[in-house]
Amino acid sequence: MMNIKIVQSFKDVETTEEHNGYTYSVGGALSIVVLGSLCGLRNVIQIHQWAKNPKVKKFLWDNFEIFAVPSYNWLLNLLKIIKPESLNEHFILWTTTTILPNSLEGMTVSFDGKTICSTGAMSEYDKALHILSAHIAELGITIGQKTVSDKSNEIPAMRELLKLIDLKGCMVVADALHCQTETAKEIINAGGDYLLSVKSNHKTLEKDIEDFVQDPELRVEMDTKTTFEKNGGRIERRTAYTTDDIDWLDGKDKWENVQSIGAINRRFSKNDGTTTNEWHYYISSRKLTAEELLTFSRNEWSVESMHWLLDVHFFEDNCRVRDSNVQQNINIARKIALNCIRNYKNETGSRLAFSTLMFSCLLDFEMILTILNNPV
Repeated sequence: MMNIKIVQSFKDVETTEEHNGYTYSVGGALSIVVLGSLCGLRNVIQIHQWAKNPKVKKFLWDNFEIFAVPSYNWLLNLLKIIKPESLNEHFILWTTTTILPNSLEGMTVSFDGKTICSTGAMSEYDKALHILSAHIAELGITIGQKTVSDKSNEIPAMRELLKLIDLKGCMVVADALHCQTETAKEIINAGGDYLLSVKSNHKTLEKDIEDFVQDPELRVEMDTKTTFEKNGGRIERRTAYTTDDIDWLDGKDKWENVQSIGAINRRFSKNDGTTTNEWHYYISSRKLTAEELLTFSRNEWSVESMHWLLDVHFFEDNCRVRDSNVQQNINIARKIALNCIRNYKNETGSRLAFSTLMFSCLLDFEMILTILNNPV
């Protein structure tokens, strides 16, 4: 049963100081926060108030063997002493063994960072917390994260995160910041493939791809695919071009196993008659068709939907907790809750909104167990 597994999976998370767990365990405290987040509760105060309700306390004891709910200060202190790095390792293990299929082969892993804006205004932080997440686009599941001081430090953080995830057979997608030869090498060494956006941080590479694609005689020989999407008063036309004819590409030996280049032209037409035109360029370790380039490039933005959920449902950018560990640990707990709901939706085909399912969990204990145990 997944409900008991939540407590067991996090009982060995490391702490910054010794904690015997006789009265209140780390696994129990984390489980309370995860369950409260599953109910859509937005902060530790709300979660604690919910957990102290007599009916909730009985539910926690009957189903999770949590026999005591700590006071608010105790709960906050437990979250403070939990090492986010250790919790993240357990988070990856729990997600891999409980939610994910045996193999991720053929899936897309998207990497992107999010700044918790509220932390930037607090004197306790040198800079706002910035969290890099790895997200499986096809499943909508987050599989790990790494906290850095700012976006520029995402580069080494992504390489560290790559080593914690089984990428065999996966396509790794990331923005231009991560278009780095060492990152490409790490992805290949991990058994995955890469699709990396090329921009001005590699001016020569960008210019070479641009010159090739913008040559009418060369572009006509490239594989091509066009899609249209209407959104409100705007129509977007996306046209992709790919080729594996790259022997001419200067410096291609620096990029581990590079097999193809590509470009996407995005043209936006509005009802008022105005249009905008954008070009985006890519390199990949696979010989991609134009249709595959369109699919993978769109998958790059899947992680944004998770960031949106964190902001809309949990008001994360307004969180005023003044402790870095608490912020990071709550962020992971929320992602665990979102993973549970997403997995339930994937397996059951439910079309209910996240907010509806969260509210159902708040009203009905059985819904919590249904989502955790996820019967199909």
